[in-house]
Amino acid sequence: MSRNENAQDALLTATEIHTYYGDSHVLHGVSLQVNRGECVSLLGRNGAGKSTTLRSILGLTPARSGTITFAGNDITRNPTHRNIREGIGYVPEDRGIFSSLTVREHLDVAMWANGKSVSQRDEVLKLFPRISERMGHFGQQLSGGEQQMLAIARALLSEPELLILDEPSEGLAPIIVEEVRDTLLRIKAGGTSILLVEQNVALATAVADSVTVLSQGIVQFSGTPAELEAQPDIKETHLGIA
Repeated sequence: MSRNENAQDALLTATEIHTYYGDSHVLHGVSLQVNRGECVSLLGRNGAGKSTTLRSILGLTPARSGTITFAGNDITRNPTHRNIREGIGYVPEDRGIFSSLTVREHLDVAMWANGKSVSQRDEVLKLFPRISERMGHFGQQLSGGEQQMLAIARALLSEPELLILDEPSEGLAPIIVEEVRDTLLRIKAGGTSILLVEQNVALATAVADSVTVLSQGIVQFSGTPAELEAQPDIKETHLGIA
């Protein structure tokens, strides 16, 4: 059974999305689907439209046409705060860590905003032992990897059904990228669906059940990581991998 036929498992479905920045037509009929409990990786060169796809789903840059459904509800025109409240967690590319707040304060704000308890916070922190050891450290004192882990932990405090991440490995050392990979696999194993935008193809395919490749705002490929591996022309033309 194909993923499209298996619609009853669909958590997020974007259908023929067209998105603009002013008069600039950026997304040209982008369609993708994230099923419950799976990870979909969105790949492409810089400027391919990956982050714009995330922004359209989140409501940050609403699509002018097409449909986006989440958990069976049409969210195409929803404001971002409503989509977050309905079960979409978001880790932005810049991580959104405040230099003057401690790790504990970042998490306390997320606890308060989502009505969570200290015990629920501590349950999330089991995924991030390094962060647990730095609760009194300010954001500016954290390494890039620690900031990324804090950003993910903060997003998980909303108990999202879908976690959206934009370039989580950017600027990180290879050993930290491996930690990010392992963390994402644990999150997925716990039942949270993931939509991942990532330049690191090895990371993206290691955690993904399905891969979508964009180029100039158009879907060029959609399939499993194994199917992408069998398409060297797609990898070379649209991802720059020989």
